[in-house]
Amino acid sequence: MPEFGLLGRSLRHSFSQTYFSQKFHNLDLSDHRYELFELATMDELPALLTRHPDLRGLNVTIPYKEQVWPFLNEVAPSAARVGAVNVIEFREDGQLIGHNTDYLGFRDSLRSFLPKGGLAGVRALILGSGGASKAVEVALRELDIAYWVVSRNPLGPGLTYQDLTPQLLQEHALIINTTPLGTTPNVEECPPIPYPYLRAHHYLYDLIYNPTETEFMKRGAAAGAQTKNGFEMLCLQAEAAWKIWNQ
Repeated sequence: MPEFGLLGRSLRHSFSQTYFSQKFHNLDLSDHRYELFELATMDELPALLTRHPDLRGLNVTIPYKEQVWPFLNEVAPSAARVGAVNVIEFREDGQLIGHNTDYLGFRDSLRSFLPKGGLAGVRALILGSGGASKAVEVALRELDIAYWVVSRNPLGPGLTYQDLTPQLLQEHALIINTTPLGTTPNVEECPPIPYPYLRAHHYLYDLIYNPTETEFMKRGAAAGAQTKNGFEMLCLQAEAAWKIWNQ
């Protein structure tokens, strides 16, 4: 029985299991299973692999996207560029290959969000400097979109929230939230940007998908900006993972 699954520490709100279980049903793959594997530490992975010899692929979520590296035989260029692994490919020879489909999902979702031909000259602000931010950076570089990373603390060449002047906001039409601020149940939270300076030419992309409209998005919409959540990105990265597992 082909088996797939998700590695993480706390997986109560997993999207992946619902997504792939529905996919298996739609494809009439009744012999396929998708399980949640909560590990206290990454050192439990070898024993897990021994107990599940039918594993054909794994997704990886926080906090193990970087910690899983020593357990892999190889890291694909996508993961090397981002510095994180969110998909593990199981090859027939037993080798485990790490990939990153997060940046692919964001890149393709962003393309459908911005107007056709609208990538030229667009500049972006990435809110947050965590792991999700790294995937967004790789995607923006691939799309040739200039950006600044904005964080709470001074970050080398990056900006802090206090640096966001009205002029800076006007010059950066694309604003991407990669922080967890606004995620259910803390739906009243949002990144501390100067929202009164948002205008109709802005595009606000939130990687959060629960709730479907975050406070960040609500404030953008109130200013006339276009908004989008991270659900499509999530679906696209999952489809990219499925392609890797079946290549």
